[in-house]
This record gives sequence, structure tokens and C-alpha cells, in this order.
Amino acid sequence: MPEIRNYTMNFGPQHPAAHGVLRLVLELDGEVVQRADPHIGLLHRATEKLAESKPYNQSIGYMDRLDYVSMMCNEHGYVMAIEKLLGVDVPIRAQYIRVMFDEITRILNHLLWLGSHALDVGAMTIFLYAFREREDLMDCYEAVSGARLHATYYRPGGVHRDLPDSMPQYTESRWHGKQDVKRWNEARQGSLLDFIEDFTDRFPACVDEYETLLTDNRIWKQRTVNIGVVSPERAMQLGFSGPMLRGSGVEWDLRRKQPYEVYDQLDFDIPVGVNGDCYDRYLVRIEEMRQSNRIIKQCVDWLRTHPGPVMLENHKMSPPSREGMKADMEALIHHFKLFTEGYCLPPGEVYAALEHPKGEFGVYLISDGANKPYRLKIRAPGFAHIAALDEMSRGHMLADVVAIIGTQDIVFGEIDR
Repeated sequence: MPEIRNYTMNFGPQHPAAHGVLRLVLELDGEVVQRADPHIGLLHRATEKLAESKPYNQSIGYMDRLDYVSMMCNEHGYVMAIEKLLGVDVPIRAQYIRVMFDEITRILNHLLWLGSHALDVGAMTIFLYAFREREDLMDCYEAVSGARLHATYYRPGGVHRDLPDSMPQYTESRWHGKQDVKRWNEARQGSLLDFIEDFTDRFPACVDEYETLLTDNRIWKQRTVNIGVVSPERAMQLGFSGPMLRGSGVEWDLRRKQPYEVYDQLDFDIPVGVNGDCYDRYLVRIEEMRQSNRIIKQCVDWLRTHPGPVMLENHKMSPPSREGMKADMEALIHHFKLFTEGYCLPPGEVYAALEHPKGEFGVYLISDGANKPYRLKIRAPGFAHIAALDEMSRGHMLADVVAIIGTQDIVFGEIDR
């Protein structure tokens, strides 16, 4: 009798589904996965440790770099923890701006997930479609913060500045003629709110296009239906959250169950799956994009008619205006103290969580009364999901592992922290 033995092979770290930093050791019987052992730590950048050596405001930029496709949502969790410990109330206009950008970030995240997941499974076109819409939303990031990715826009006490009244325009060049430039600039004639409103009018038709390409596509369904099934009970035991939990049929969303900012004043639905497989998680995220679009529309309508401050007037926490700083000695001292020393939080501990595009993103912060955290611990949603990779992929084929990694929407910045 020939001796039958399992093969152990490295899956990655160069595999595109694993974002270049997951080493997955697979034990295979032929082409069937017997065991999957994720080795993480190839990206470890010690965010939590670095935060202990810096004043609070200087760590906001590190949060952007955790899950680098959901930038503002990471910042939001961190500044919420600081505000909770300080006991401050954020101006209502800043709350609406935060909610609007949280949902813009959710769409950005889901578009990148959709494009890369479909590409991993073998569908090329959808990637190009999804990135077409991402470009517009990246312009919104750039308009408020000056950066396309790492915005550092949320601050304890509000947001860095109010929404701009004008959008950058395309200009003619050797490559782009008058006609092209005129077409691209049509939506950019007004303010940022006008630009976002134009996007929300166009976006549902774009989601219909994605669905035309994938939802009833025979190959897509063969690759995702009944792959990586997780029951509702098991999903809760494994610590799933976000679309991974809702895809298994558990209606849990922090925007509804533990509302923060102004989510309790907005009208939106929570999509829930039935079978807990890759296909259901795909449908949940597609519907989430439509619901985020609804929320953004409501925020735009409110922001148009309600001007007001977007930052606390307390200069112990927020910088004075540039104009004030140049004319008033007191303001200059505030500015200097804030940017060199920062501010101190009262001693205590706090946990703040929000509904991040990938699940529950929480920040646990311990203060000893100094101007920097004594300890900072981040509850990353992706960490619990990758821990379940072994269970989800057992008995599936090697090619299905790619679909399962894709459906988990893993980004290693937050897992390796």
C-alpha cells in the first residue's frame, strides 16, 4: 500500500488576499484543507506601546494607520475614549460631520473589500468599477484634511475644521482636453456638501452595476455559496462583530444597540444574512453601502441648515485660531502649551467602542493623570475573525481559503497593531 500523508505548505505571505503580511500554514490532504494556522506579527508596529510615550493628540495619526482603509473610524474610537474620560460634550455640528465621514469611510472600506475580494476570486472588472467611486470619496477626505488617506481630522472635542465652501478643480493638461475637464468639474462648482450630495444621488446606480456583475453571476455563486458557513451561535462564541456577525443572522449593530454621536436621530436599516456563508456576507456589505448612502444624505441635509462651532471653545484642549494666536499673548501661550505638552486626563479607565466597517472597534484607555496614556489597548475586529480562519476553512478546498480570507475583510494594520 502506498503511504498517504498530508502536505504542509505555506500560503503566503505574498498572496494578494493576505495583503502581503499573513503567513498561513496549511495542512492539506490532496487539495482539501485539514488545518489552517495563521501566523501573524509580520507587520507588528507597536501602536499601543508607542501611544504610551506621546501626548494624547500626537497619537491620532497612529490610529489612521491601524486599519488603513477605514481611517477616520479608527480616529473616532480613540477620540471618543478621550472625550468619555474628560466628560466633554462635542458640538452637535461636529457630531453630524463625524457621522457623515464615518459612513463615507464605511463605503470606502466596502468598495476596497468588494474590489479586492472579487479580484481574489477571479472577477477583474468589479475592481475597476469600485475604485472609480473610491476616487470621489478620497477627494472628500482631501478637501477636509489635505490628505487622501491618513486624515487626522477628528480631534478630542470635535473635528479639525469646518467643511470647505469650494472643491479643488481639474485643469487642462497634455493628457486631458477641455471636454474631459469640463465633465469632471461639473460636480465641483459648489461646496463640499454639494459634491457629496451629487455623489449620493449617483451612488445607488453604481451599486446596481456591482450587483449586475456579481449577485446572480453563476461563477461568483459557485465560489461563495455554502463556503465558510458560521452558525449564529458559533459566530457569537468566536467574538465576531460587524458584517461577519450580521451575515450569520445576528442583528447586532452598535449604531442601533449602543448609539453614539447622533445615530439615534437618523433613519437607516440593519441588513442581516440568513445562511452565514461568504455569499450572505457579500449581500450584507452591499446593502450596508446603500444604507450608508442614506445616512450621508440625511447628514448633508442637516448640515446645510445648521451652522455652528465644530470644536470645543476650551483652549486647554483645542488650539486658538491662527489669527487670535498672532494677536493675543494668552492665545499664543495656549497654542504653545497644547502642541508641546498637550493636556492631562483625569486618572481612571475607559472603554469606547463604535461600529467600524469591519465590526466593533474599541479603545480601552487607562490614565494615571499624566499627559499621555498609562496603557492603551485596541480591540480590533479583524483579530477575532482571523482566529476563526482554521474553523471556517476546514474541509474546504485550497481555492476556497482565498474566498474565506476575502470574506473576512482582513486588514493587518489593526490585527498586528
